[in-house]
Amino acid sequence: MLLGRTALLFFLAFAQFALGAQDYYKVLGLSKQANEKQIKSAYRQLSKKYHPDKNPNDDTAHDKFVEVSEAYEALSNPESRKIYDQYGHEGLKQRQQGGGGGFHAHDPFDVFGRMFGGGGHFGGQQRRGPNIEVKVGIALRDFYNGRTTEFQWDKQQICEECDGTGAADGIVDTCRSCGGHGIKIVKHQLAPGMFQQVQMQCDQCGGRGKSIKHKCPICQGQRVVRKPTPVSLTVQRGMADGSKIVYENEADASPDYIAGDLIVTLVEKDPDLEVDNPDQVDGVFFRRKDDDLYWNEILSLREALLGGWTRNITHLDGHVVRLSRPAGEVVQPGTIETVASEGMPKWHEDGDSVYHKTEFGNLYVEYVVVLPDQMDESLRKDLGAVFDKYRKKHGVDLHKDSGRPERPVMSGEGHREHEEL
Repeated sequence: MLLGRTALLFFLAFAQFALGAQDYYKVLGLSKQANEKQIKSAYRQLSKKYHPDKNPNDDTAHDKFVEVSEAYEALSNPESRKIYDQYGHEGLKQRQQGGGGGFHAHDPFDVFGRMFGGGGHFGGQQRRGPNIEVKVGIALRDFYNGRTTEFQWDKQQICEECDGTGAADGIVDTCRSCGGHGIKIVKHQLAPGMFQQVQMQCDQCGGRGKSIKHKCPICQGQRVVRKPTPVSLTVQRGMADGSKIVYENEADASPDYIAGDLIVTLVEKDPDLEVDNPDQVDGVFFRRKDDDLYWNEILSLREALLGGWTRNITHLDGHVVRLSRPAGEVVQPGTIETVASEGMPKWHEDGDSVYHKTEFGNLYVEYVVVLPDQMDESLRKDLGAVFDKYRKKHGVDLHKDSGRPERPVMSGEGHREHEEL
């Protein structure tokens, strides 16, 4: 009878591969030699990645989450893992139908809850940790062109060495001092026959309700460690200064709560000429306001008066914007020229695609006329002669034409003339 049952299990194990059943080790991305720590680590990452709360209306992610939970349930238990290694899926099914302990039909959210210390759903009753806000400096050029980059932050993570228990041997005892409550009632005598009861945090367990004999050498019994953690960041074209990108459940982790959100705020930084301007574009010095860009263009006195000049400005993506004035056209200091559609891309969720054509704001150019600090004496005389000749020919006298008094009138002098009248 025993021989026949064993033969049946071998046959069922062969049948699972013939029918294409998913290998639990492949589901978790592990080899069959993986240890318990590696199995837990793989499940922790994949269950968070495919959790339905992070992938709403995604049936594929939901199915993957269930699949990952099933794999972890089978491989995390030494007995069920041994059966699976020998007889595969059908071996576990036969054991379940036979009433064997250990592996059983399960709720994947219950598995998730046990691993992360409480309720299964992120939105369930388990306490949620605080959100963390991080500011990341982004160059104007990256706001204009869009860019995928990476930054690091010092994130609190569950200690992998002790799997968040804080104990080197995995043994955690209920604190005898507080009975596992984390608090104690202390009685103080105020006067003869008069007492006061005060609730205090347990000094033996630090309020955890648990005690550890052999602390984990990595986290020193704290159950968590801080590590520099890389985060991939995608800056979309035209995103506003101050835009926020939310990474759900990627804030500080703890065995006591579900991680909150990591909120990244994009802040325009001052340009680093070595890092942010490898192509030496002029646009790195643009100033931004909403969807518009601003630029100061410097003109000499000759250019402002006589015209006949051309300027090429290299924009943030390398294309050239041409500014010019024909000969004889004067540019007044402080003149602002509007160059249409040469500002920032206007952000849209569809980007530049078949569904949407990217529009741009304007570029505003203010002209600044620079006067010479010193002038060569011969040039001064020549210019003086030219202006005097022009003034005499056309009768230009700014003082006379202004209608102002020919000589200053003192306040006392005006009063005396009034008395004489």
